Amino acid sequence: MKVLIADRFEAGGIDALEALGLDVLYQPDVKDAALAEALASSKADVLVVRSTKVTDAILEAGTLSLVVRAGAGFDTIDVRGASRRGIYVSNCPGKNSVAVAELAFGLILALDRRIPDNVAELRAGRWNKKEYSQSRGLYGRTLGLLGFGSIGQEMARRAQAFGMHLAVWSEIGVKVGRDGVPADLPVLVPLRGAGSPIDPVVTVYGTPAEVAGHCDILSVHVALNEQTRGLVNADVFSRMKPGAYFVNTARGEVVDYKALEAAVKEKGLRVALDVYAKEPATPAADFVDPLVNLPGVYGTHHIGASTEQAQEAIAAETVHIIRTYLETGRVPNVVNLSRKTPATHVLVTRHQDRPGVLAHIFERLREAGINVEETENIIFADAEAAVARISVKGEPPPSVVAAIKSGNPHVLDVHVVAVN
Repeated sequence: MKVLIADRFEAGGIDALEALGLDVLYQPDVKDAALAEALASSKADVLVVRSTKVTDAILEAGTLSLVVRAGAGFDTIDVRGASRRGIYVSNCPGKNSVAVAELAFGLILALDRRIPDNVAELRAGRWNKKEYSQSRGLYGRTLGLLGFGSIGQEMARRAQAFGMHLAVWSEIGVKVGRDGVPADLPVLVPLRGAGSPIDPVVTVYGTPAEVAGHCDILSVHVALNEQTRGLVNADVFSRMKPGAYFVNTARGEVVDYKALEAAVKEKGLRVALDVYAKEPATPAADFVDPLVNLPGVYGTHHIGASTEQAQEAIAAETVHIIRTYLETGRVPNVVNLSRKTPATHVLVTRHQDRPGVLAHIFERLREAGINVEETENIIFADAEAAVARISVKGEPPPSVVAAIKSGNPHVLDVHVVAVN
């Protein structure tokens, strides 16, 4: 099996893949047409990418059977195009959660203490303690979280340590436990800060706008999909308090940046961004964005997952995915399998475990124009008999069932079960 790695990747991960006997091609700089050409010429079976876009044309150029996104999101991959071609798409969810949460909290602290401005003044030879002695502090403030997956929950843990309250919304819903606390949130304990004791309050809201209206800091942690594209819009920003903080370490497309720019100018929002509406395709390039030039707006270079810890964890998970595929044919974390089968019936066939039985069943179904959606063949002890569970679209008529049962001496029994 041949693996093409088309982005920066941990050396230890490459060594681990080669130790499996795989032919590994490491070409971290190939993009666009060059990537298509590399896939066509190498005949690679597996493609590993981080930020590199994998378009329909790139998928068409090669003979891939698996694309691994060495990270959490997979919006840079044409998943529909991969599905049409029977190419698995897999990712590494949760492996960069801590790294992203650390950066997001670093940005929150930077906004509150104006750390970049402090540094710039000192480097310019100016001492201005009076100006920078003014900050609000985080203790007792409310952090709003849009998204409560693995990153959102890491944010919640850190907010608790800072003695903050939480306002939460999630696109997939949040299970609420006792006292309105999300069931999957770590146990909240009373925290004692410099002042009086504080019991952190966690409130789950039904919309992003409601969260925005009840928080001092709004931080975005949702995946990019058709439901979340443009999720944080003018309505959300209109609910935020004047001078509130906004942080986006998710995806640029999740936020209406024109509306954000207007809110910065009109409401004095302070903003920290790690992702942007338009980002360069290469690691080093010129970058122009009017939003980052506004007062009170800080930016980093889409580095949320870029810690050694995160990259090592992602490399290890990538190796695990490819190893499992190599050894079992199964793909962990696959994102493009159908969640709901179109099958309407299951053809359950007990048979002796002999060559040709399944071929006989499939041929009878083909003759009847009945499509097979999924197949499972379960072997009994001693490998003398088996049960084939064949999910089909459309009910096999009695004549087909009779032909399957009588047409092969190794078929023991056949019956049909309706599933939809």
